[in-house]
Amino acid sequence: MSRIGKQPVGLPKGVTAQVAGSKVSIKGPKGELHYVYGAGVKVAQENDALVIGLVKADTLDKQHKANFGTTRAIVNNMVKGVTQGWKRSLELNGVGFTAKVAGQIMTLATGYSHDVKVVIPKGVNCSVNKNVIELESCDKEVLGTLAARIRRVCPPEPYLGKGIKYTDETIRRKAGKTGKK
Repeated sequence: MSRIGKQPVGLPKGVTAQVAGSKVSIKGPKGELHYVYGAGVKVAQENDALVIGLVKADTLDKQHKANFGTTRAIVNNMVKGVTQGWKRSLELNGVGFTAKVAGQIMTLATGYSHDVKVVIPKGVNCSVNKNVIELESCDKEVLGTLAARIRRVCPPEPYLGKGIKYTDETIRRKAGKTGKK
């Protein structure tokens, strides 16, 4: 069994949790999130904590063990999201690379013959400062998926370093062609 999965998930002040069937709903100051957990797992609320456990210890299936640890990690990320929120930032590197946000649509100019439009899902706040795109949300999964979609428009290349990269990412640079001596 997972050692981390055995630890209860604490609920800070201002955060409420509701367990109904195989669905967990967590509500806090930054928003509300829902998660339907897999088979073989049970979630119970005790005082100011959520305790995750296995349904039957005698019929341990490999998938049930995996669901157990995954459920605990996701519920913990949900609690952090509704209290603190999640942030991700991307950096545009290249001559003429720009990003603009208008409503729920981000327009990226990354050297193609056309501008690429990316739809920003509900619950994600997006802002652009010069060449840095700041994303913020209470849902870690939605935020990570959007950041990956934006990065996939023009991934960084190893020779000049042009492209869209995460701000904490380092690109291994390669040496270019050497001339004839």
